[in-house]
Amino acid sequence: MIENAPVYWYDDIDSTSEEAKRRAKRGELSAVWIAAKSQSAGKGRLGRSWESPEGNLFSTLLFPEPDGLVFAGRIPFAAALAVRDACVQAVPKIEAELKWPNDVRVRGQKMSGILTESGETNGVLWIALGIGINVKTAPEGTGQETSSLMKEGAPPGMTPEMVLPDLRAALAKRLKQARQSFDSLLSDWMRYAEGVGQNVQAGPAHNRIEGIFESLATDGGLNLRLPNGALHTIRAGDVELVKRIG
Repeated sequence: MIENAPVYWYDDIDSTSEEAKRRAKRGELSAVWIAAKSQSAGKGRLGRSWESPEGNLFSTLLFPEPDGLVFAGRIPFAAALAVRDACVQAVPKIEAELKWPNDVRVRGQKMSGILTESGETNGVLWIALGIGINVKTAPEGTGQETSSLMKEGAPPGMTPEMVLPDLRAALAKRLKQARQSFDSLLSDWMRYAEGVGQNVQAGPAHNRIEGIFESLATDGGLNLRLPNGALHTIRAGDVELVKRIG
């Protein structure tokens, strides 16, 4: 069970997600957390690199998924809510919002990275859910503004080892919610959604569509109200607010 998954800490590793996948490909498919104090080759969504300065949390939960890829599509939303839950435990007054599909941001500044990967070994589907949280440092050179729990008011002595237990508990709760009632999970996600009612561009980088972020579809897709009044659903890619000048 995910709730009882053991944690293996590394002082340094290439990537917690890569280690989780190595274990999965060897057939080690019981639920386990891989965590590291530093990474040399962290990565994020859409092939982006993930800066990994010491003092931040780098972790991956590996687990078998009996419900297949249908449930895998729910995981990013559960993970984003779990990260927000953990951030609130660290900084109760933090104003963290969720950027579709699974970014956690404060005032538009990125707080975490979430990467869901999957594979199959011996007929068993597995998930490697990578989660990084900026605890001490807000990395620079990422192509976007960042923040950290320390920057948002966390106690000076807070460490990744202190944040991980809250993340583990929150993720177990949110994954259970996703399995039992995805509608309620999406409802909770929308409570903290960034950009609702605003003009955004969404979709793959080569094919962005502009419209008003209106809601989420029942499968988690992003519903855009287009200028012609039609409703269009985005199911892949990213989203950015459209900033008007003047």
